Amino acid sequence: MPELSDLRFLTVAGKGGVGRTTVSAAIALAAARRGKRPLVAMCNAKERLSTLLETPAVGPRITTILEVKGPSGANVPIDAVNLVPEIALAEYGMMVLKVRALYKAIFENRFVAAFLRATPGMDQWAMLGKAFFHTTEEREPGRPRYDVVILDAPATGHSLEMLRVPKVILDVAPPGLLRREAEHAWTLLSDPARAGIVLVTLPEEMPTNETLEHYAALRDELQLPVARLVVNAFLPVLFDPPALSGLERLVSTSHDGDPLQSLISASRARATREGLQEESLERMVREIHVPRTELPRLFVPKFGRSAVDALSRAF
Repeated sequence: MPELSDLRFLTVAGKGGVGRTTVSAAIALAAARRGKRPLVAMCNAKERLSTLLETPAVGPRITTILEVKGPSGANVPIDAVNLVPEIALAEYGMMVLKVRALYKAIFENRFVAAFLRATPGMDQWAMLGKAFFHTTEEREPGRPRYDVVILDAPATGHSLEMLRVPKVILDVAPPGLLRREAEHAWTLLSDPARAGIVLVTLPEEMPTNETLEHYAALRDELQLPVARLVVNAFLPVLFDPPALSGLERLVSTSHDGDPLQSLISASRARATREGLQEESLERMVREIHVPRTELPRLFVPKFGRSAVDALSRAF
C-alpha cells in the first residue's frame, strides 16, 4: 500500500461531518514525521484545524502552525491556509503572471473583474488552482517548497464541482493562460503516481450511500484516481457471534424490573450498531477497490492534538 505522503497532491473528500479535516490533519502529521513537508489547504471553511492541532487560528495567508520532529531529528514545519476565493484568485494570479504590472493590468481591470465574478466555477478554480500551484513552487532549484499539498475539500457535491472545473475549462476555454494552467492541474490530478483522492466516510448507512455515489462519479465521470478509503470512527467489535448468542439468552430470560435490564438494552443497541457498521463496511469493500484505512472512534474527554496524533499512526 503506497504511502499517501509520497503523492504530491491529495484531495480529502467526503460527506459533511465525516471527519475530513481530522483526516487531513492526521495525514499532515504522518507526513511530517516521515520528513515530508506538508501544506494543508482548506476551502473557505469554518476553520477547525487549529482546534484539532491546538495551534493559532488559520487564516487566508499561508502560515506555519506546527513543527513535528522528523526522522533525522530536525523539526519539520506543517503549513496551513484557509483559502478564500477572492484572496486566492489574487494570489494565484500574481503567482502565475509573476510580473506585478501585468497582474495589475489584468486583475485590477474592472471589466476583467466583472467577468471573473460572473464566470461559473471561478471561485472553485481560484482555490483549486492556488492549491495546485503550491505543488510547483520550489524552496531552491530542484527542491519543492512542499512535498505534499493536502486539499481539505468541501463536502461531496461541492468537491465534485471543484474537481470538474479544470476539465470544463479544457473543454470550453480557448488557448491561453487559463487553459494552460487548467491543463497542468488536470494532468496532475489524473496521475495516480502523483495525486489521489482520499475518500472519508463513516460506517453508517447514509454516509456509505453517498460515498458509493461519490466513488462512482470519480471513477466513471471524472476518471480520477482514488488513493485511499478512510472509514472514520470505527467502533471496536464487542459482540462477536458467541457474545451475541449470550446476549440473546439474556434477552429471552430477562423481565421488567430485572436489574440487568438497562445493561441488556444498552448491549442490544451496541450490537445493532455493530451489525450496521459491518454491513456498511461490506458494501464499501465490495464496490470500492482501493486501499482502506479504518480509524477507531476515540473516547477521549478532549479531541485535540494527542487524539489526532494517535489517528495519524494509521497512516
